[in-house]
Amino acid sequence: MRNTIAALMLAALLVPMAARAQDAPGGIRGELVASMMDAGGKIQELSGAVPDAKFTWKPSKDVRSGGQVFLHVVQANYLIPSFFGFKPPMTADELMKLDSQTMEPAKVRQMLKDSYAFAAKAVSDTPDSDLETPVEFFGMKMTKRAGLLLLTSHSHEHLGQVIAYARSNNITPPWTARELKKKAEEKKTAEKSGK
Repeated sequence: MRNTIAALMLAALLVPMAARAQDAPGGIRGELVASMMDAGGKIQELSGAVPDAKFTWKPSKDVRSGGQVFLHVVQANYLIPSFFGFKPPMTADELMKLDSQTMEPAKVRQMLKDSYAFAAKAVSDTPDSDLETPVEFFGMKMTKRAGLLLLTSHSHEHLGQVIAYARSNNITPPWTARELKKKAEEKKTAEKSGK
């Protein structure tokens, strides 16, 4: 039974990644795009589930609000590829200040969408032959490949954060709500057929 559950959970993770990866390049870059867009899709979906009034909610006074966390993701989606030569739609100074601002939630949601399109294109447009190219990122030396891994892991890190923020406000992540609804419907169908 545990193996079946584990296999189903793995399939639930991999199928969306594979579907999103159809237009992505092959190899590690395609896998990075798929992973990043899986987390990014959930971040975007969750931003739509958070009521506008909750975008300014913070778990404590000295941390980012929910809206600022979304803007921090936008910031990284533009800033990290800029170190590999991709020109973002904002200046470096504008990007550095982005996650300390408060904006209309609709604008934040659109910025998330646009930033993920930019980041996915940056990963896709980085040739495999450039992955070993050294770059400097805020004083740290790394390869472009390491930077692309950072870009992907950043989305996963902040997906966990915005899930915690949402749950602290009694907001169920939409994908969890769908799964719960599906299970309730299956249970209802099973009960009807058992009568």
